[in-house]
Amino acid sequence: MALEFTDANFEELALKSDKPVIVDFWAVWCGPCRIIGPVVEEIGNEFGDKVLVGKIDVDHNPETAKKYGIRNIPTLLFFKNGEVVDKQVGAVPKQVLVTKLESLL
Repeated sequence: MALEFTDANFEELALKSDKPVIVDFWAVWCGPCRIIGPVVEEIGNEFGDKVLVGKIDVDHNPETAKKYGIRNIPTLLFFKNGEVVDKQVGAVPKQVLVTKLESLL
């Protein structure tokens, strides 16, 4: 299951995690976000405790989106040790995301 990140908890949950983190920047009105959302959930379930998977609604949490320069959604950022190490903009096949994530483990 994906965590719900917010401007308030982002640093504590995502940046201080000792596991690789995928953050899905999305919004309710975004069609491609509704396509990639379930894929992100699946990845979270499949990788279990090896990774941290979460979503952040850019309309309700503009500070975090602004900090990372999110201009298009969906955008997925991959973090390791609190740093952005990879990025994917737009809906892509699940295997693309899995490959990126596996390289961080």
